[in-house]
Amino acid sequence: MAEKKTTDDAPDYLGHRERLRKRFLLGGGKDMPDYELLELLLMIALPRRDVKPLAKEMIKKFGSFAEVINAPLEELMSFSGVKENTATVLKIVRECSIRTSWQNLKSADAPIINNFDAMVDYCRSAMAYQTVEEFRIIFLNSKLHVIAEEVQQRGTVDQVAIHPREVIKSAMMHGASAMILVHNHPSGIVTPSKADIEITKRIREAGEAVSIRLFDHLIISKSSVYSFHNNGFV
Repeated sequence: MAEKKTTDDAPDYLGHRERLRKRFLLGGGKDMPDYELLELLLMIALPRRDVKPLAKEMIKKFGSFAEVINAPLEELMSFSGVKENTATVLKIVRECSIRTSWQNLKSADAPIINNFDAMVDYCRSAMAYQTVEEFRIIFLNSKLHVIAEEVQQRGTVDQVAIHPREVIKSAMMHGASAMILVHNHPSGIVTPSKADIEITKRIREAGEAVSIRLFDHLIISKSSVYSFHNNGFV
């Protein structure tokens, strides 16, 4: 007859997990380094494994918690023992963060000019970690409140095709009175190119023809943002 396991036979990491869980519940994770927060997530996905070494290995490779949850699925699955289900848990966290930021932005009572930091935070979480350029439009009503958004184009690592007529068509379909253009620079350099300046001018002029205001054009990276509005271009 098989011998029954005692509590002394339990893996050493179970006690560590319980202490980590209690620390999180007491402090909300604010005092935790990135690898410990990641460890908590991995504990859910991999309940029968000591995931502390894995969490540290991931942070070492990618650099931060944000970089981990934004890493491509195939790169996450390159770690020993990380299957699709585990990688999916990390991607779910990313999408939850983006959705929360968007819903907070959309439900704000104040005009977007009073929520610039929230706008940048949302755009950064949604776009800054992309490996190719992405162009989206955030639509505003007459009071400059956010009403909707649309991803218009995805391109290559250093360029994306933008068509003023399609931008204005989308704004009219959403009943927008104003709009904010946003695109990312995977290079990390947010200084606008000549093409960025030219397309901004063309879209602004096309919008003016149908009484739709171009409120701003943001260029986003992981650590920086360039605002055409703040720099006097719109």
